[in-house]
Amino acid sequence: MKDNRLKQLFRILDEMEVYVRALGKISFDMQCIAPPEGMERAGEDMAVLGQRLHKLTHSKKYVELVNSLHADPGDATPVQRRVIRLLWENWAKTKNQTAKYAYEKDVALNRAYAAWLEAKQKSDFSLFRDSLQDVVTYTRSDIDLRDEKKSTYYNSCLDDFEKGGSEEQLDAFFGALKARIVPLMRRVTAEGKPIRSDFLTRPCSIPEQEAFSRYLLELEGLRPTALVLFTTEHPFTTNFGPTDVRVTTHYHEDAFISNVFTTLHEGGHALFMQNEPEEFYKNHLSDSMSCAMHECISRFFENIIGRSEAFIRFVYPKLREVSPSVMEGVSERELYEAVNIAAPGLIRTEADELTYSIHILIRYEIEKELVNGRVAVDEVPALWNAKYKEYLGVDVPDDARGCLQDVHWSGNFGYFPSYALGNAYGVQILRTMEKDFDVFAAVERGELARVADWLREHVFSIASLMDPDPWIRAITGESLNPDYFLDYLEKKYAAIYDLK
Repeated sequence: MKDNRLKQLFRILDEMEVYVRALGKISFDMQCIAPPEGMERAGEDMAVLGQRLHKLTHSKKYVELVNSLHADPGDATPVQRRVIRLLWENWAKTKNQTAKYAYEKDVALNRAYAAWLEAKQKSDFSLFRDSLQDVVTYTRSDIDLRDEKKSTYYNSCLDDFEKGGSEEQLDAFFGALKARIVPLMRRVTAEGKPIRSDFLTRPCSIPEQEAFSRYLLELEGLRPTALVLFTTEHPFTTNFGPTDVRVTTHYHEDAFISNVFTTLHEGGHALFMQNEPEEFYKNHLSDSMSCAMHECISRFFENIIGRSEAFIRFVYPKLREVSPSVMEGVSERELYEAVNIAAPGLIRTEADELTYSIHILIRYEIEKELVNGRVAVDEVPALWNAKYKEYLGVDVPDDARGCLQDVHWSGNFGYFPSYALGNAYGVQILRTMEKDFDVFAAVERGELARVADWLREHVFSIASLMDPDPWIRAITGESLNPDYFLDYLEKKYAAIYDLK
């Protein structure tokens, strides 16, 4: 690094990352082990640290360096040029936010998480209502303070999460999904053969589930010495560099299969976090990919791999060994069919591979209208319930299993589409991977490391360097094409349910 400007900038970035890690660790503590009465103090601590981070990112020196390098990157490497561009874009979005404004927003959003948690536990939307209004207000205020804005508030949110994303793009994407998934779902319900599922609710102890979770994480190729497994109300994965990755899950003694696929999902995130190029970590570029790129890998391991015949064939003996009482009298084929049962339900995180994207469509439609000001916060529960009845044909019995089930709206809007986009990216990537080796033959032998190696070379190695469309084109040779995903669903579920 010959350019002195880069050296000065990177010294500031080194300090910034200390604050980012500290904030992340307090957030992890809040979501996993902090007592209810400690939530408010933890949120205040985060706001104070956020103040210090805000001062660094708005200091005269930092702004001068970012603007100077953005105008003339000098001898910066491609990785460093990408860092400079991302820093400049983030500065441009936040430069008009005062320290006082940023602090008040942090306090409000940190308080929103605690409010959501209490509201969900008590199944009472009224306890979260004011905090949700705060999140909407701050989301819109953040965008109002920007010099450059998109055509709608929600388009700005989408562009923050998926560079180049827009309502127009997603309307077309979800329209394509809805046009083929809803008829298939109806055929499965009306014509599909019955599938055995009684054993899915057999009691499975938490120690048994935890042992199997750790087995799955190692099978995915994660380094156990750089990993922690914990529990939380709403599972997530975070990291503080490649050597400190934290996976969370949620055990249900009468629904062991939920933890299996939660662990595979979060393990996919963790694999991404442990396996970016070393140059990315050294230059402050790691974790710079879009949310859909990340969700692509988690959904890939959860569904494309985890719910495949090949994977079930491999783990079936291990599952019988870890939990013999649950698997007594259950055949390998019955297990495969049961984990792929397609049925409209209430809970997104428990949804099958077929109906899952409809859950995302509902959230997309609601948050788009909410952020754009066409739906009021007070209307959310009733609107949620109406859409679940219209699209999935289910009645929502309470707020906890309705609009309070997800943590996301306690902090932001625009993330939910990432899951559905990730589904589609995943199958498109699978079809490219299959050109290089027999993916499911490797999975049937338990060689998930071969899958991880391919992803490391073709996906992880470029994700933080690229925006979504160039990234998927670099991997597969074409832009996102949802037909790969839809063809995959139709073929899979026609076979499982013996559809003519």
